[in-house]
Amino acid sequence: MADIIELLPDHVANQIAAGEVVQRPASVVKELLENSIDAGATYIKLVIKDAGKTLVQVIDDGMGMSVTDARLCFERHATSKIRSAEDLFGIHTKGFRGEALASIGAIAHVELQTKTDGKELGTTVIMEGSEVKSQEASVVPKGTAISVKHLFFNIPARRNFLKSDTVELRHVIDEFHRVALAHPNVAFSMWHNGTEMFSTPSSNFRQRIVNLFGFKMNEKLVPVNEATELVDIDGFVLKPEFSKKGKNDQYFFVNDRFIKSPYLHHAVKSAFEGLIKDGYQPGYFLKFKVDPKSIDINIHPTKTEIKFDDEHSLYALIRAAVKHSLGQYNVAPVLDFDRDSQLDTPYNYKDKPVTWPTVEVDRNFNPFQEETKYRSSGITNFRSKQKESWESLYVDLELEPKGDAESAVIGIEQDFKHSKIFGEDHTEVQIKTYQIFTKYVITALKSGMLIIDQNRAHQRILYEEYLKQLTTKASVSQQLLFPITLEFTRKEFSVLDTIKEDLAHAGLLYSSVSDSKIEVTGVPIGVPESEVLTIIEDLISDVTQEIPDTNFGTHDMVSKSLSKSLAIKTGQSLSALEQEDLVNRLFACKEPSLSPFNKPIFITMALGDIEKQFKL
Repeated sequence: MADIIELLPDHVANQIAAGEVVQRPASVVKELLENSIDAGATYIKLVIKDAGKTLVQVIDDGMGMSVTDARLCFERHATSKIRSAEDLFGIHTKGFRGEALASIGAIAHVELQTKTDGKELGTTVIMEGSEVKSQEASVVPKGTAISVKHLFFNIPARRNFLKSDTVELRHVIDEFHRVALAHPNVAFSMWHNGTEMFSTPSSNFRQRIVNLFGFKMNEKLVPVNEATELVDIDGFVLKPEFSKKGKNDQYFFVNDRFIKSPYLHHAVKSAFEGLIKDGYQPGYFLKFKVDPKSIDINIHPTKTEIKFDDEHSLYALIRAAVKHSLGQYNVAPVLDFDRDSQLDTPYNYKDKPVTWPTVEVDRNFNPFQEETKYRSSGITNFRSKQKESWESLYVDLELEPKGDAESAVIGIEQDFKHSKIFGEDHTEVQIKTYQIFTKYVITALKSGMLIIDQNRAHQRILYEEYLKQLTTKASVSQQLLFPITLEFTRKEFSVLDTIKEDLAHAGLLYSSVSDSKIEVTGVPIGVPESEVLTIIEDLISDVTQEIPDTNFGTHDMVSKSLSKSLAIKTGQSLSALEQEDLVNRLFACKEPSLSPFNKPIFITMALGDIEKQFKL
């Protein structure tokens, strides 16, 4: 039998590795930024075109590379951070496996320019698909500049899986935020299609958060600081009133490396228990310093997942630290008595001697005299009201008032007298709908009974209405007398730009005031002004999580989000007319049995099943 096992060529192996390391332009951004951090850069510039599909360029002022290193950095498993297997248990750097540049060079056109300090000339290396096209000496500034062009040029199938420029740009911004937040001592800037999006100077952690997410973020932050033998916790959590439904402002950093950890997220969320509403998520920017030997970061190709030796203790410490900060800064309620500020001693009377109060009584005062009496004292003036006679005080008083319970009983009896529940004509007395638990609407059928969830029913009604408006582009908007100005982060602002046209067709009109502010001039009919901010934040959260790419997907997502935000909530009381209108509009929908989120809207109880319950 002939041998069938062969070694893969290097360019094929590199392309396979690229499938794990490089999934989209944001993956290239992450690897290149981390390499610049490891090179000791103090300023890093990120330049992208067409959301990174055409160009991803990272320029830094780090230590640079020699002629030999510039060539070896594109080889597989070539790294300057690992010398032995024991080094894997004490990693302090970002890139250490030597796969990033090799994988990127296998699927793109790469140009590397680098020069070390003290050298007159640098090196320029040009690669295309793992093949070195040229390497020559050149005049370049100190540091390294890597340009990645035409990503996935030799793998068309992978390129077709990329999303729209807006979606890919959002991922790039996410990676830029993660690296910039982890290293506030490094200055960063980001340019997209010739426009500067971010410019953050070297600063502390709080200033870096404000520079990236806007000045309004400063008032939302609550400091968290705790030092223990196991972990040092430093960072901020957002105040409970600024919690959102999405997971936008949630960042964990372990030894200056961004990670994702549902387990640690649950620890923070449990500290907010009772402070945020159900379905809302707390925001946080938390840094952890741990012993590198107590963690394993080599369990995922993107190195965003970490295994801790003692997760249970870390969970308890994080939960306690967040709870302590919320209580320390009077964000969480504490067990204390309310103090009346009127009982405090004024500053003017602080050093004055205490005098005993005196009581003055006018013994000649008669409240039943007809004339008006005045009495003057050292404190104030009193005046008795003029009455025709003392009997007038009792004119409108009933001798035997009826209590609330008695009135209620009489009212029920009167209702029974006027009702015809057991009358001769049974067709005249029909209760069409009835609301129970301020959550369900019950209506009768020929074959039984129908129980409708009012929230899901209204979601279905609004969903089909908004979807029709977005599809036919026929909107009805209520103009605001005083426009509302709202501020968002750059990332949230970019999301709004993608759905601006759809929101206009749904009746929500706004215009851009600056790079981070909008002015809302019109809202859908029936939407209160106080709910505009909540609706837009829910929209941004839903769109960010779903990340729709096609036009139909955007219409569908906007319609779902608006219907969820504006639907009748559980606990809202409905009148008989509102209940009947809800039922009629529901069964006029194309799909009345399911909500927009594929949940059942109503259940039926057959007459036979009801009768069985009354049989012995």
